[in-house]
Amino acid sequence: MTVHSKTAHTDPAASPAVLRDTVDGIALLSLNRPKARNTLSEAMLAGLRDNFADIAADQRVRAVVIYANGPVFSAGHDLKEITQRRRDPDGGRAYVKDLMQRCSLLMQSILKLPQPVIAAVEGVATAAGCQLVASCDLAIASTAARFATPGVQIGLFCSTPMVALSRNVSRKHAMEMLLTGDQVPAEDALRMGLVNRVVAAGTAGAEALKFARKISAKSALTVKIGKDAFYRQVEMNLADAYRCAVEVMVENMMARDAKEGIGAFIEKRDPKWEDR
Repeated sequence: MTVHSKTAHTDPAASPAVLRDTVDGIALLSLNRPKARNTLSEAMLAGLRDNFADIAADQRVRAVVIYANGPVFSAGHDLKEITQRRRDPDGGRAYVKDLMQRCSLLMQSILKLPQPVIAAVEGVATAAGCQLVASCDLAIASTAARFATPGVQIGLFCSTPMVALSRNVSRKHAMEMLLTGDQVPAEDALRMGLVNRVVAAGTAGAEALKFARKISAKSALTVKIGKDAFYRQVEMNLADAYRCAVEVMVENMMARDAKEGIGAFIEKRDPKWEDR
């Protein structure tokens, strides 16, 4: 499924790197540099950063789906942009550090976003493109999708993509991807835990939107509380994780939507959410 923003221009170079539209309270973001393989260029990083900032502050948005225009989801960082900075007095060291920090903050912002983020992957997602998929809360892949962290093949270990990857799949699977650089088919990515579903080619977007609509029907407050708690507790030891979860459960139980939801369950009726 390819989503085109109502603000798209005829000239691809003049259009935003990230297109945005909204359907039923779901923000649809499309990586929009197909000729450049949707690399996470400075423009792409800025576009995603700005859209996430807007979405985080918009209570009307209940979920986010990330698509990509063209046959490649994202080929990772723009190596041409990076190579041009080799001419800097420091060989590009300061630029690369700043770029990687900006990308890392972007990936973390996905986890901090109140709304769940779903990647819809039809093509290849490599290096930082694979990192983007791994950073999303959910991911739907078509049978045509492929995933890889191929930096080792060009002398550049995928160290920053490794952070997101190793938090989604087992150590052995992560190391295999990082050490070989081989492409992983969608079915293997499902088995490894990198994606949630594998669907027929051309239907990843529709399936992701279906997921988003299902989540959007829930209390936005409850989803926000749960997402935040999940990422906080997952990095804790067992005892601290339970302490955190107990506090979250108590606060959640006191919310209006929890009272309404429990009442609706007991009374066998549909709940009426107010997101508070």
